[in-house]
Amino acid sequence: MTLSQDGQIAETTGPRGEEAPMDMQALYEESFKNLKEGGIVEGTVIAVRQDGVVVDIGYKSEGMIPIGEFNSAEVAALKVGERIQVYLEEREDSEGNLILSKEKAAKMKVWEVLEKSFEKGEVIDGRMISKVKGGMMVDIGVKAFLPGSQIDLHPVRDLDSLIGKTFPMKIIKMNHRRGNIVVSRRILLEDSRDKKRRAAMATLEDGQLIEGMVKNITEYGAFIDLGGIDGLLHITDMSWGRVNHPSEIVSVGDRVGVIILKYDKETGRVSLGLKQKTPDPWTQVEQKYPVGTRIKGRIVSITDYGAFVELEPGVEGLVHISEMSWSHEVRHPSKLVSVGDHVDVVVLTVDRGNRKISLGMKQVMPNPWTAAEGKYPIGSRVTGKIKGLTDFGAFVGLEEGIDGLIHISDMSWTKRLTHPSELFKKGQPVEAVVLKVDKEKERLSLGFKQLQTDPWETGITEKYRVGDVAKCKIVKVTDFGIFVELEDGVEGLIHVSETGIEPSSRIGDAMQINDVIRAQIIKMDLTERKIALSIRAYKNEQERAQKKDK
Repeated sequence: MTLSQDGQIAETTGPRGEEAPMDMQALYEESFKNLKEGGIVEGTVIAVRQDGVVVDIGYKSEGMIPIGEFNSAEVAALKVGERIQVYLEEREDSEGNLILSKEKAAKMKVWEVLEKSFEKGEVIDGRMISKVKGGMMVDIGVKAFLPGSQIDLHPVRDLDSLIGKTFPMKIIKMNHRRGNIVVSRRILLEDSRDKKRRAAMATLEDGQLIEGMVKNITEYGAFIDLGGIDGLLHITDMSWGRVNHPSEIVSVGDRVGVIILKYDKETGRVSLGLKQKTPDPWTQVEQKYPVGTRIKGRIVSITDYGAFVELEPGVEGLVHISEMSWSHEVRHPSKLVSVGDHVDVVVLTVDRGNRKISLGMKQVMPNPWTAAEGKYPIGSRVTGKIKGLTDFGAFVGLEEGIDGLIHISDMSWTKRLTHPSELFKKGQPVEAVVLKVDKEKERLSLGFKQLQTDPWETGITEKYRVGDVAKCKIVKVTDFGIFVELEDGVEGLIHVSETGIEPSSRIGDAMQINDVIRAQIIKMDLTERKIALSIRAYKNEQERAQKKDK
């Protein structure tokens, strides 16, 4: 191409070998035929005005960049003739001016850099801008979305605390046309964790002492972060002593030294121990606590059957409820002791193999049964209160730790009692005679009837003979007969066959308790202490006497 004399451009290679004229408009169009809207071009600053910056990109008309796209420092630094990159919005507006943008050119450059980073899988920095639904907005040069699940390895409860902070991230999804970018921080954290895990796994071995941080606490133990791999410190391996909850020993965030008890390389499971750092106190219990030793301990637990006493950290013994007091009245250990109490105890037995120590509290005090024989000689009279009634007798409290039993057979010489409640009530004061003392078995037998002379050995045989008629009171009615009480309290039985009542009739319909009747003694057994009477024989005798009088 060459310029003609009139200033027009001539085509030097015309179809006929002649110069072909071309106007300036055609020249501009030819120069910009490859320039497209939405592209970045380089231009020269030709003027800086209050409303914008005028840039020449070599087109027939200049372009204007709004002054608002520059900050004050940038405006002050701009110089005429400076080359800058701009984004071409349109070729020209309605007035023939080009519409340019510095901001969009910068963003286009950022997108180009981000796309390359995405393709290469490179790490970028992202600053947390704000919390949005489902995650957070992040500034990586342009705004990007960080899903909540990609923020950390574990759910983050307080997202507001992250605003303003910068973290390394990776782009996991981007769409330039829609302007969407999704980033992840978790990918980098997982990668770092896996590297640490592999490095840690390569060095772990059973018996190794290692330091870690308490990561989480559960009811059954604590999880310790060993640097990329977690190990379980079970509650039973925290202390040789009693641990009710792992939080009594460790807290989240604590750094603790632990011993690897077992490392399974196939599953990656690590079992840890804390108590194993110190010797097992049970190895020396037989030497430290021989049988008979008196020692002070602390109540750490109470059950229905006794109380556990801590002798030292890791060593506990059981005081059975039967070893708490010489008295037999202890219904529950809580009546005597409470958790936290310090008590004196005596070692009764030691079983190191089963980690058991039996203790006694009552052994600290003198055994009242040791002096029982001298204090309660046989035949002596004692007083006490009825403490309890059973089918077979009544227990009498004589002093702390010593109770005596009045057996039902030792309650009356003459009455046949079916239950002690017919004669005694709980809490009733009573006097009795000592019949027997067995200090080894801790038993003391008492008698109530022995307070009086046995009527069977004194006046019964002299007062009553077979054939005598006795006035008596009905005290009990049964199907097989009625029991009666003679005038001196002696009981006798009138068999149903001797009542004179027809077999088809009920005894209870004809005879009532407390009725006073007369009957004839028909049999006396001194060995069995029984008297048999008969109403029928008495009536027959009466009839014979009446006939004789006539």
